[in-house]
Amino acid sequence: MKFYDTHILPRLTHLAMRQDLLLPYRRRTVSGAKGRVLEIGIGSGLNLPLYPNAVDHVIGIDPSAELLSLAAVASRSNTLEVELIEGFAENLPLESQSVDSVVTSWTLCSVSDPRQVLSEIRRVLKPGGIFSFVEHGLAPEVRVQRWQRRLTPIWSRCAGNCHLDRAPAAIVKESGFQLERLETGYATGPKPIVFMYEGLSRRN
Repeated sequence: MKFYDTHILPRLTHLAMRQDLLLPYRRRTVSGAKGRVLEIGIGSGLNLPLYPNAVDHVIGIDPSAELLSLAAVASRSNTLEVELIEGFAENLPLESQSVDSVVTSWTLCSVSDPRQVLSEIRRVLKPGGIFSFVEHGLAPEVRVQRWQRRLTPIWSRCAGNCHLDRAPAAIVKESGFQLERLETGYATGPKPIVFMYEGLSRRN
C-alpha cells in the first residue's frame, strides 16, 4: 500500500477533487478568508486561484509531498504569497495566535485525530479569527448512516483514511468554536459519500 499511498493516491485525489461540481463549494469556503491564511490539507492547490483580495499570504500544509509538488506549480501562476509545508495538522509548525483565517476543504474526514486538529486550529488562530470549512460526513438519514458505517472501513483504506461517518459540525462545536453559519445537503453523487457541511466559525 505504501507505493499506492505515496504515488497513486495523490494523483487520484487531485483528479477527483478538481471536479467542476465542487467549485461552488470551494468559492464559498474561501470567500471570507482574509489576512494571513492557513489552509490545512491544501492538496494540489485547487483553492489558490479562488482566494479573495483580502488575503495577503497563504500557508498550506499537507502530508503528501506529491500533492504539494502540484500545489507548488499552481502557486507559480498566482499573485498570492504562498508557503507550502509538508506535515500533519495534529501538530502545526506555527506560533500560537499567528493566523487570521483557517480553511479546510474535505480534510477533517481523513486526519487521524480531528479533535486534535481543531485544538491546533484554535491555538494558531488569533482571537476573533475565522475557521471556514467544507466537509463531507454523516448524513441525517439512518439508512444512509448505516451504509456510511459499513463502507468506512474499506473506503478509508482506499481513500487515504477518509471517513464517511464523521460529523464535522459537531466536532467543531465540541472544540469550542462559535459556529456562525452552517449549511448542509447532498451534492450530486452516491448518498453515503456526498452529504456536505459548509460552515463558518469563529475563535472566541
